[in-house]
Amino acid sequence: MVHPNSRTVGDTEHSWCRAVRGGTGIAVLALRTSKAPDISHLQASLRSLQTSHPILRSRLLHNNNNTFSFLTSPTSSFTLTSLALPANVSDPLTQILELELNRNTWHDSNDDHVFFATVYTLPNANTWVVALRLHVSACDRTTALLLLRELLTLMEGDHGAGQDNSNHKDEPSLAIEDLVPRGKGKKPVWTRGLDMLAYSLNSLRLSNLKFVDAKNPRFSQVVRLQLNQNETKGVLAGCKLSGIKLCGALVAAGLMATHGSKMRSKKYGVVTLTDCRSSLQSPLTDNFGFYHSAILNSHEMKGGETLWELAKRTYQTLAQSKNCNKHFSDMADLNFLMCRAIENPSLTPAASLRTSLMSVFEETVVDNGGAKQREIGVEDYMGCASVHGVGPSIAIFDTIRDGSLDCVCVYPAPLHSRELMQELVGKMKAILVEAANGYTE
Repeated sequence: MVHPNSRTVGDTEHSWCRAVRGGTGIAVLALRTSKAPDISHLQASLRSLQTSHPILRSRLLHNNNNTFSFLTSPTSSFTLTSLALPANVSDPLTQILELELNRNTWHDSNDDHVFFATVYTLPNANTWVVALRLHVSACDRTTALLLLRELLTLMEGDHGAGQDNSNHKDEPSLAIEDLVPRGKGKKPVWTRGLDMLAYSLNSLRLSNLKFVDAKNPRFSQVVRLQLNQNETKGVLAGCKLSGIKLCGALVAAGLMATHGSKMRSKKYGVVTLTDCRSSLQSPLTDNFGFYHSAILNSHEMKGGETLWELAKRTYQTLAQSKNCNKHFSDMADLNFLMCRAIENPSLTPAASLRTSLMSVFEETVVDNGGAKQREIGVEDYMGCASVHGVGPSIAIFDTIRDGSLDCVCVYPAPLHSRELMQELVGKMKAILVEAANGYTE
């Protein structure tokens, strides 16, 4: 019997349901605040978000036929958890982010919510961290950004405010596959078969970062890449002059840092995630859910490349793929291959489940609300998703906050060591800063 407020997940959502069980696709937004949160007001705010966005009050059901469904409750019922941290925590925001990235309540569950929140208290330090954890099938990066903005607005409001039922919605939006413009997601059967064969064969030729420990259980860790305002201004000026987006410069820096001084040719895989909301059959704006698609490209490094030359080349490859609608036409192929890798880790190098060197987002998040955030006590925040199941060696979540580039870089440990990733990110920063020098005053 089908519940009136349920729907079967789409193919992309299904891929994430499979991936999250192995550890990839746990989205976390962590906010460090210098003011003690009003627990009752925060809980009311979260319930208000659930009222406005039905996907947040849904549960994921694992059906007997190995499919998944969203079952949406008609009312919100959010319970906020409070925990205390040890007094010796040195970097509460980063450590709690990593803790939440590895709290996998969906690992063996057949029926669970997609949205959780916890308030962590650091004794005697006037520091609190609010951590929101979501299943990626219900939350892409745009959803996380909208969630952050709406939550901060609600937290800023009157403490007596309760749930606003005027914004109540009954059902989550359709899956992305149901909204792809007619004709753009289709390809002939022979073409699809050849493309999938090409993806499979090419993946065997791609180079990877050094694997430190490919046997022990994995977990996600983060390294932060930050530029100051002047450095960021120079990078953005170089992107503008080159006719590219920031993602092109990030990809180039990552490839150069990985390839280093090698003068022999190697190929690396890069996944670019693009938000499809504005180009769907019925364009979406503020809909919560997962509406990103992936484009997988391989790039050859021969050694001796400069950042802007490489950035233009990699970005042009991405632009050509989008012009050919590969973000729609290859959606089913990449979902299928992702699930095959999950089922057969041995198909990937050293059973590492690495499908690419790095992943980036086509569009950069721009946040100029730092002053307003500090007024309500939010001093800093970080947001990203876990990658220790199937995925890239490094996933970059970039934001320009009050004019400064701030990237959360997520990687699977102990497959890669923190020392290795800190060195890689340090090289990326040095490459970006050097390239920006010609555009700074």
